[in-house]
Amino acid sequence: MIDWKKAEDTACDFLKKKGYKILARNFRTRYGEIDIVARDGKEIVFVEVKSGSGKVDPLERIDRRKIGNLEKSARIYMIQNGVRGPVRVDFIRVTPKGIDHLKDIWLG
Repeated sequence: MIDWKKAEDTACDFLKKKGYKILARNFRTRYGEIDIVARDGKEIVFVEVKSGSGKVDPLERIDRRKIGNLEKSARIYMIQNGVRGPVRVDFIRVTPKGIDHLKDIWLG
């Protein structure tokens, strides 16, 4: 089993190698946590990291409630940090087989 901390570290390393700048990790609000906030060019990217090694796809653990809370947390980050302009949501799946990066999964 891949623990969440190692999965997030792996995801950050992956993003850095692709040229992303990591702005924040584990940004917490009363609605939950954003695993990674990064900059990809002019876009701010809110990244949800899921890991696992079982038979169930880790992304299946993302439900409507989680998505709604991620949206609320992203809005709070934007307000607190004066973020305007293009933003997107990405999911990263970390498994023993490797990393999958699903870009631009807008939640609205």
